[in-house]
This record gives sequence, C-alpha cells and structure tokens, in this order.
Amino acid sequence: MRTPFLALLLITALPLGAQQPKPRPNVIVILTDDQGYEDAGCYGAKDLKTPAIDRIAAAGVKFTQFYAASCVCSPSRAGLMTGRYPWKAGLEQNGPGSPSEAVNDLSTSKEKGGLPAAQVTMAEVFHDAGYATAHIGKWHLGHGDGTKPLDQGFDYSFGHMGGCIDNWSHFFYWAGPNRHDLWEGNRRVRMPGRFFPDLMVEKTAAFIEQHRERPFFIYFAINLPHYPYQGDPAALEEYASLPYPRNLYAATVSTMDARIGKLLDHLDRLGVRDDTIIVFQSDHGASSEERAHGGGGSAGPYRGGKFSFFEGGIRVPAVISWPAGLPSGESRDAMAHGCDWLPTLADLCGVKLPEAPLDGRSLAPVIRSADAPTPHAHLEWKVGEQWCVRQGPWKLIHRPKPAGGPPLLAEDKEWFLANIADDPAESKNRAADHPEIVAKLRKLREEQ
Repeated sequence: MRTPFLALLLITALPLGAQQPKPRPNVIVILTDDQGYEDAGCYGAKDLKTPAIDRIAAAGVKFTQFYAASCVCSPSRAGLMTGRYPWKAGLEQNGPGSPSEAVNDLSTSKEKGGLPAAQVTMAEVFHDAGYATAHIGKWHLGHGDGTKPLDQGFDYSFGHMGGCIDNWSHFFYWAGPNRHDLWEGNRRVRMPGRFFPDLMVEKTAAFIEQHRERPFFIYFAINLPHYPYQGDPAALEEYASLPYPRNLYAATVSTMDARIGKLLDHLDRLGVRDDTIIVFQSDHGASSEERAHGGGGSAGPYRGGKFSFFEGGIRVPAVISWPAGLPSGESRDAMAHGCDWLPTLADLCGVKLPEAPLDGRSLAPVIRSADAPTPHAHLEWKVGEQWCVRQGPWKLIHRPKPAGGPPLLAEDKEWFLANIADDPAESKNRAADHPEIVAKLRKLREEQ
C-alpha cells in the first residue's frame, strides 16, 4: 500500500533523526476516604492486606511525611483540586450534604456552599490541555450553581454529591429524611442493589475505553473505608478474628483495595499502565465517630485521627507511580502536602498552571531524587478555631482536638508544640519550654 501524499509530506518535513514528541501521560488520582496512615501493607500494616496499593507503591515513590490539606473531607478535597490552602480556596469546612429528593437534575439545584466556581480546579487545568476528564466517586464539594463536577472542569461525572452513602441503596448515610444520592452527569440515576465501588470501576473502565485515543484525567474518589463499614463477605470472614471494630474496618479496606486492583488490571489489559501516572492518597486520618463504630483505623505511632491536626489526623499514605517516567520502589521522607499534586502533575505532564497563586509546590525534584529537600519553608492547616503550622521539625497546634487520641491536659488545650523529629507521637507539649518557637510559628500563621 502506498504512503498517502500528506503523510509523506509530514514525514519528509521532519529533520533527519527527529522523533515525534511523546504523547502526554494519562493521569488517575485515587483519593481514599478516612484511611489511616498505617492502613496499607506498604505502610506497615500487619493485620490487613492491600496488594493493589502495595502494587502501586512497588511501581512508584512512597511518601513518609505526606500531609492532607485538612483533617476533614471537603477542605482536603478542595486543597487537592485547587492547589491552594482550603480557606484560601473558599472551603474551610465540610460542604453541603446530598441534594433534596425533589431534585432530579442538578442543574436546578439551588444549594449554597461548596467550592466556589471562581476557583480553578485540577480538572479545568487538564481539560484546557486537551485531556478527557472524569470525576468518579465521592464529590462533597457542592452541587449548586457553579460547584457541580460538570461546572468544575469535568467532562463526565458519576457518583454521590454528599459526604457518604450506603453502598447498596445509594441513600445518604447520615440523618433523615432519607435522601437518595447517586448521579450520572447532572441526572439522578437509580441502581439499587449494585455495590457502589463496583459501579465506580465499571464506569471508569468504560470512560477509559471511550477516550483511550487521547490522554485522560480521572479523579477516582472512592468512598471507602469511610463508614458505613460494608466489606465483602469473604473479607469479613477473613478478618473475623481481629478485635471489633478493627475487623469491620480491615474488611472495608481490603474491599476497597480489591476494586483498586481491578482498575489496575484494566489498565494492564489495555497496555496503558506504563504511560499512566497514578496518584494515591487518603483524604485524612481514620474516623473514631459513632457511625464508624468508634474507630477501627490506625495511624500507627501517631496521635489523633480525623478532625484533628495531630499527626494521625493529617499524615496520610501517599504514593505516585509512573512506570515510564519515574523511579520505582522508592520512598521519600521530604515533607509534602495535598496541595502539591496540582503543580506536580502539571510539571510532569507539561500543562499550564492557573495564574492564581498556589500554596502547593511541584514535588517532581523530590520524586526523582531522594536528596532533594522539601519545597516548603513551612505548612499550614486551619478548620475553624483549630489551626496548625509546621516548620522544620516544629509543629504548633492552636486549640487542638484529640479526635481518637489520648485526652488533652488542661494546659494543652490552647497551644500544643511538638518536635516531630524527636517526638513523632506528639506525646509531650513543649510550648512552655520554647515560647520563642511558639511566637515564631504564631507569626507565620498571623501573616496569612
């Protein structure tokens, strides 16, 4: 068969020895929900199995001092999506719950709150660069004017708008009245009896198949191991010997991991895994709420959990893997943050960042070299009256919440200063010993 004339012209127009530029890599951001720092095999868990998460780590770079953007769901997601501290992005607290049963088309929703439309999201950045973009899973960033996934740069959306659902009925798992919360695009869809994480994998696979001829960006925000703990029957049986509620939580983590494994298998079958960047992170620490049976998750040696700025609430498992472009099977101890993923992925993929100032920094140098220092002079967190600053080994929390950790002494309730290098468990408050460090860190926060 003869080469078409136009193709021949294009070939002969290239300089001798020149190569066609490589296409940009695909990107999948996997965000888990309420997963404790130690709750993966690659992070030290001995009593539960996570072969899929371990598989990502074995083919990538694992962070040991990675911090979520917040200790609660919505602001952590806002920081991830915008690369800005959540209070600067306009979402310091949790966003709205699920839509009313009277709403069947989200384009008619008048709910206030959520991530402001003016904020530029990761999805918008990749969409503008020519990527096909999909949100699949939990949203919890609003469903009123300008705040829905399809308003925020996603071509396709499937999932729930509020903070949590029953995985089989897809009704909001919180207070009454009962509200169904499952949406495809802006339309309510009813699929009773279908396990939501299975639907997530199914919709993700279909989106990849549909868009495999161009780069894709997928935000795979799985709603596990967040309550309700609904593990597979086989997983519940496997962990039956663990103490309650660890047994229920471990089964839910393994159930989640199995769905992540199915997603990885699909990428392998299509032959696109090597050219796909996968980011894996938990949104914050594990919950000790009543709906979570009082606990079950583990932060390992760290104090606190969800709702707390102690390490157990914000230090999370985080991995990046790109077999064709980044080191494999390595770890990094440099301090990093959930806001860093937007500039990091833009750097790795060669896409343009938004003009608004970012609090995140590219981790590309750190990922490529264990000798590279953290790009952060300091980090900050804030939810209401509780705020936190870390600079070097020193970390100051104002009005800390124990959140599953040991109760606070009276003198610890206003200012808590810890040296994370010497005391990673934050077992001793050093505020009285180092008033000059307290003053220095307070000034950093007050300057914002």
